Amino acid sequence: MAKDLHPVLLLPADRPALSRLIAFTLGCGMTLGFAPFGWSLLAPFLLLPLLFTCMTVSPRDAREHAFWFGLGMFLTGTYWIYISVHVYGNAALWIALLLMVGLSLIMALFLSAAGWLISRLSHGESWLLLLVAPAAWVAIEWSRGWVLTGFPWLALGYGQIDSLFAGWAPVLGVYGVSFMLMVSTTAVIVTFLSSGMPRFLALAAVVLPWLMGGMLLLVDWTEASGKSIRVTIVQAGVSQDKKWNRDQLQPIMKFYRDSTLRVPDSEIIVWPEVAIPALHDQVEDYISLVESDLRRRKQSLVFGILERSFEGGAEPRIYNSVIAVGGAERQAYRKRHLVPFGEYFPVPQDVRAWMKMKNLPHSDLVAGDDIQPLLEVANGVKLAVAICYEDAYAAEQLYALPDAEILINVSNDAWFGDSIAPHQHLEIARMRALEVGRDVVRSTNTGVSAFIGSNGELKAVGKQFESQVMTAGIEPRRGLTPYARHGNWPIIGLSFAILGVLWLRTRAAE
Repeated sequence: MAKDLHPVLLLPADRPALSRLIAFTLGCGMTLGFAPFGWSLLAPFLLLPLLFTCMTVSPRDAREHAFWFGLGMFLTGTYWIYISVHVYGNAALWIALLLMVGLSLIMALFLSAAGWLISRLSHGESWLLLLVAPAAWVAIEWSRGWVLTGFPWLALGYGQIDSLFAGWAPVLGVYGVSFMLMVSTTAVIVTFLSSGMPRFLALAAVVLPWLMGGMLLLVDWTEASGKSIRVTIVQAGVSQDKKWNRDQLQPIMKFYRDSTLRVPDSEIIVWPEVAIPALHDQVEDYISLVESDLRRRKQSLVFGILERSFEGGAEPRIYNSVIAVGGAERQAYRKRHLVPFGEYFPVPQDVRAWMKMKNLPHSDLVAGDDIQPLLEVANGVKLAVAICYEDAYAAEQLYALPDAEILINVSNDAWFGDSIAPHQHLEIARMRALEVGRDVVRSTNTGVSAFIGSNGELKAVGKQFESQVMTAGIEPRRGLTPYARHGNWPIIGLSFAILGVLWLRTRAAE
């Protein structure tokens, strides 16, 4: 039978090096499926050859093809790590390349596990592939979101934020979107390999995830909890290489205060992550002055700053915090999910001493408590806050619901320059809004700042690398989407149940 196959289908066996190069190229192309490109329909076409290969080759060969696919995907999709570490972090070139390539290799190993599982459990049977491919892919996507502190970037579902698949997000979350995309894609293979009624059923499996997703987009899972309120985002637009220069502090503080004074009709003003390049106790007089302005006009300000605390001992503890002022008392949210090698360094003490000697960043920030009170602004609206990278973790803010009426994301994507990273991050923030049915206010230092509606649409988007003052009406909302109620467990439980049953079936047959 093998001699009757098209030569392209024989590549994994006859030309393994070329076949792996093709897998790498397909993985590189996957980046086009995410922001800023947004070619969401490209993802199924690029996944089809990989899935067919995993079904038709040995588990070992499937693992290697999936590895090269993953390496291409993460090298092209997360190359911006080099920019943050070398260009703005001032680390040596070799360190930046080591971290960028090292992370891509680790992520590729995760995908290689998915390829191995698909081959091992499908046994070359297309109908089994229809079960195991979505389950294996989603189980691995979820696993890489928390193993070794987690890196959930480039989950397939994010690239579908503007497609009909997005309708699954309020029901099953971003991993549910990934699952349905994989079901539809895998069913294409089953359709071509079947005939008669099985082909009709497979074709239905191709189409139904799209149709049902489109129907789910019509459902309004949450409702307004009050009238629309005016919210202003202030973005200074100061690049990362200039922001911490001593001569920039006073101009930055003046810009933020003056911009805030120019929007007397806004009820809430949001400044970005670490908007003021100083420790909070070093600029206490300034904060008090701004606070006085706000109380006089019955406004609230939410802003990011490094918070120094001496609680619990003589050694100061530094938090990446968001502080709310303007109400009866100050409130603070402290970042819980810190970025390894950015905000803390999981290395032995002797390595830390070497980093200090080489003038590399080596000091740790401190993580905030896992559960923290919501920020309540002057008009009584309750806010759930995520600082920068935290909103990449789908379930991080679910503890705040249903009480939170608006989501706030402050970020500093200036670390990534004019790369694809800020646009990918905005795409992630849109998914968070859609999953829980809440408007999102996203304020960043250099962009992309935006107002995001509860259905994930962009209400207003700021320009990058410019000073911006943006105002929009934001609707506080109440209620719970199915995803907000149950989190990731339904789709993750289904995925592992499928894998478990097929694993037992495979072992019993051996």
